[in-house]
Amino acid sequence: MQEVNVGIIGVGNVGMGALTILTENADQIALKLGFSLRVKALCSPSIASRNLPPATANIFKTTDWREVVAHPEVDIVAELVGGTTVAREIIDAAVARGKSIVTANKELMALCGAEIWDRAIAAGINLAMEASVAGGIPIHSVLREGISGDRITTLYGILNGTSNFILTEIEKRGVSFEEVLREAQQLGYAEADPSADVDGYDARSKLAILSALAFGEKITPSDIYTEGIRRIQPVDFDYAHQLDHTIRLICSARQSVAGLILSVRPALIPRSTILAGVQGAYNAVWVLGKYGEDTFYYGRGAGSAPTGVAVVSDLMRVAREIRAGSPERVSPFAHERLGEYKPIPVTLQHSAYYLRFRVEDRPGIIATLSRILADKQISLEAVLQLPSDNWRDRPFVITIEPASEQAVREALAEMSHNDFLVEPPLAMPMEKSL
Repeated sequence: MQEVNVGIIGVGNVGMGALTILTENADQIALKLGFSLRVKALCSPSIASRNLPPATANIFKTTDWREVVAHPEVDIVAELVGGTTVAREIIDAAVARGKSIVTANKELMALCGAEIWDRAIAAGINLAMEASVAGGIPIHSVLREGISGDRITTLYGILNGTSNFILTEIEKRGVSFEEVLREAQQLGYAEADPSADVDGYDARSKLAILSALAFGEKITPSDIYTEGIRRIQPVDFDYAHQLDHTIRLICSARQSVAGLILSVRPALIPRSTILAGVQGAYNAVWVLGKYGEDTFYYGRGAGSAPTGVAVVSDLMRVAREIRAGSPERVSPFAHERLGEYKPIPVTLQHSAYYLRFRVEDRPGIIATLSRILADKQISLEAVLQLPSDNWRDRPFVITIEPASEQAVREALAEMSHNDFLVEPPLAMPMEKSL
């Protein structure tokens, strides 16, 4: 059969991984497809200085992405530049020219992927985005096809490898967030500006995409309550272990009676759960369905080769569709049309909470805090205080029985006015439902 040709725009970490696989694994790919999948064009601002695989010697190379999109022999455009400006221009131009698209762009697809898909379907082309979430874990395929017959009720994920690496290193070695962040930057896990990772925004984009897939609603990322990991200290793991829990940055999507509740935040999870065992830069997703119940997916969440595999697999799927000439395309969002999402405030959530305080020690502190909790109809479960020699900065923890987040926030706001606090209290939900 006639080969299908690919144009790759962006030869960074992901682009190089995909290019290496497409060239080194070309024979196996052809055996699986029944025809060849060829790289016809490459684009990068620094293409002349890139150390490209030898097999790319005769491939058309350019610094102008428009030349790739306009190339008459390119059937599929792989947008691997990221961001929401130039990437959007690339995708719009490909749609206008009737060329199918593969993207790894989580931010763009979270913001306007459903609208882009509608335009792609109208243009008679395909759009695939497996690499946009969880790197080498084929979680899109799972939700779109593998368990599509189920009705998803809950989805929990560890979706940012940088944050998970930082948290697990703090846990293992008892060192500060700042020290581990510097190490993560040196290892290439974290960017010079790490805010997208450690403040939860990267994970938020991924949760928006997975929630659309799982629940069929058009999620706006800014509607998702998001909190990062900057305030987590080694002492928090000490106390979490006392409670037989650990701490992870958890992406949560749950169907409640009121509607879909979404959040990205650090949380305590029981050490007996499978998510607690996710270490380092790995990602994982736990899904609960009404009929199929629990399923779990684990693997590398980033990296040149794992994410490159996801890109190449998408290219193969789109290439098959092009060759089959199928007029019916499965939406990358798993639903023919996404419903409008009506944000449900996370303050409606009921959960047990971990409250960590740092105080200048004096008599009556526990009584003061307990009175504020009681005024909000919040019941204490336990008070924990590990030995500390520094009375000017003494940490301790109060755990509370399940309560509404609204009540907890009101209590914390009132507590914050007390002059014995070294810093505002830190609150994390205790996810006992996992």
